[in-house]
Amino acid sequence: MSQTLSASTLLAVPLAPLAGALLAGILGTSFGGNWIGRRLSHTLTILGVLVAFVISAMTLKSVALDGARFNETLYTWMTVGGLKMEIGFLVDGLTAMMMAVVTFVSLMVHIYTIGYMEEDDGYNRFFAYISLFTFSMLMLVMSNNMLQLFFGWEAVGLVSYLLIGFWFNKPSAIFANMKAFIVNRVGDFGFILGISLIAAYAGTLNYGEAFAKADLLSKLTLPGTGWMLITVICICLFIGAMGKSAQFPLHVWLPDSMEGPTPISALIHAATMVTAGIFMVARMSPLFELSDTALSFIMVIGAITALFMGFLGIIQNDIKRVVAYSTLSQLGYMTVALGASAYSVAVFHLMTHAFFKALLFLGAGSVIIGLHHNQDMRWMGGLRKYMPITWITSLLGSLALIGTPLFAGFYSKDSIIEAVAESHLPGAGFAHFAVLAGVFVTAFYSFRMYFLVFHGQERYDQEPKAHDHDEAEEPDPHHHRDEHSKPHESPWVVTVPLVLLAIPSVVVGFMTIQPMLFGEFFKDAIVVNLERHPAMHELAKIFHGPAQMALHGLMTAPFWLALSGVVLAYYMYIVNPALPAAIKRMASPVYTLLENKYYMDWFNENVLARGTRALGVGLWKGGDQALIDGALVNGSWKLVGWVSGVVRRLQSGYIYHYAFGMIIGVFLLMTYFVWLNK
Repeated sequence: MSQTLSASTLLAVPLAPLAGALLAGILGTSFGGNWIGRRLSHTLTILGVLVAFVISAMTLKSVALDGARFNETLYTWMTVGGLKMEIGFLVDGLTAMMMAVVTFVSLMVHIYTIGYMEEDDGYNRFFAYISLFTFSMLMLVMSNNMLQLFFGWEAVGLVSYLLIGFWFNKPSAIFANMKAFIVNRVGDFGFILGISLIAAYAGTLNYGEAFAKADLLSKLTLPGTGWMLITVICICLFIGAMGKSAQFPLHVWLPDSMEGPTPISALIHAATMVTAGIFMVARMSPLFELSDTALSFIMVIGAITALFMGFLGIIQNDIKRVVAYSTLSQLGYMTVALGASAYSVAVFHLMTHAFFKALLFLGAGSVIIGLHHNQDMRWMGGLRKYMPITWITSLLGSLALIGTPLFAGFYSKDSIIEAVAESHLPGAGFAHFAVLAGVFVTAFYSFRMYFLVFHGQERYDQEPKAHDHDEAEEPDPHHHRDEHSKPHESPWVVTVPLVLLAIPSVVVGFMTIQPMLFGEFFKDAIVVNLERHPAMHELAKIFHGPAQMALHGLMTAPFWLALSGVVLAYYMYIVNPALPAAIKRMASPVYTLLENKYYMDWFNENVLARGTRALGVGLWKGGDQALIDGALVNGSWKLVGWVSGVVRRLQSGYIYHYAFGMIIGVFLLMTYFVWLNK
């Protein structure tokens, strides 16, 4: 491929999944008459994503090895004054990496779905949704302007609503997708305010043109306040990221999104929707570098999310919810790195996390299949001998997640911890403590899940009857449940994606840390002021290659914290399984706090929602009914009616009445003028 990328080739990347989604969604459903069957539907959608992946991989190779770049407007939608609204692509190191990760993970999820959704009635509709989701994410990451970015941003939110509520006859799924939709709208309000401020003061929506005016924006204040305009813009943009990337306190939608089928849990929570906020902040680094206040805010929010969401993973019994809280915690790590101006480290962890988190979600789905759609870890155990491929791949994913040296997660997570340690911004001390403590917490809940599922006593035959299950449990698309049948390994369409995801979960960190963090892979995509924010400069000074880093990692605090978490989990759930129940009894208030998720849902439902409802009722009755309808609308016609009634009495029709009125009027005028002349 040449130094200049082809626009028509790049267009095929988002359009191929879109074509598959349209064909399966229209011709493969009752909407279009069910013209094509299941086999053709999944073939078309997988082919579309495969085409996108192949082109993305070729683009990544060209960008990484040949230095190829692309930044052009493909279509001008409209021009309003001097503001152009365009569709265009920007392909650099950041975009090329995201394209490859999104399409690869999506391809694995598509293949996996053949086995997981085999007998579900909405099979074709599901394939249409996940292909449409892939199209939306690709439009987001490939955009060269904020209009297209916002289109992709909202499109992934819309399709996630459809996917989380895929089983629309299930009340909890409908509640979950509405919750996700509403919480994301809160974040998106801040996001669109940030974009609007850029459009208003920079006069453009194009990335390059807006970044060229960044210094000018940094000298302005928000009218009517003493706030720096650039700080307001960055915080508004980050509020959007808080919603999409599930940062505290806008994180509450993500655990409930487990109500959707497992494949979409992997797609949403691994490489697509939840990483959109991380990608956006990294893309906007030329703006964020100008506001230390915004960076400190980002770092503290990320630290809270990384540590406190990890605590919630410890007490979960639903296998998918453990992985979901793990996602929340790891997103917090990425956000902390953004706050430390280590943008390249944040997106490096985004990449490594995409592989091992997709692996863990799909591994959890394989366990659910093998246990006939039970997902309560209390009724698992001893699955290692029944599901060897799921076992070994899940072990590799767990080792990557906890940051085991040489595994992918080690290189990105340790780099985040070191970068925060080198940051001098307010809040860096708390953030460093949070990410260090989070290492122990992550290792403990990850291997608690691993030991409960794959080792110890076999408990699958002790499972209570289906109606006693947690309501988060997925419907059985096979329409049956045998409580006493043996677990079994999943079919090849499920296990092959697990193996293919396990490979990068082990090796991708070792292979890419040098060019991505200390090379020139992101040289024109990410901007860092090394004088004001020297974290990456300090990291470069102590980096001596991936092998040396792994060897040194064996002697650092994160490794021993992770090892301690694994050992404690082994003791509590294999050696002395009575201990967790005893701790639960002794620490009942803490357990209750965690079980109620810090009462965030209670606060949202009973304070924010009821307060908003009360405000709405007050505005309706006091503002609409009393003031607008009562005083203005009804009051005005009543006043006119009263005046008309008075005036009507003066219109008697008798000439002597009118003559008398004229005489009285002349008399009053004469009296008035005489009084003025005194």
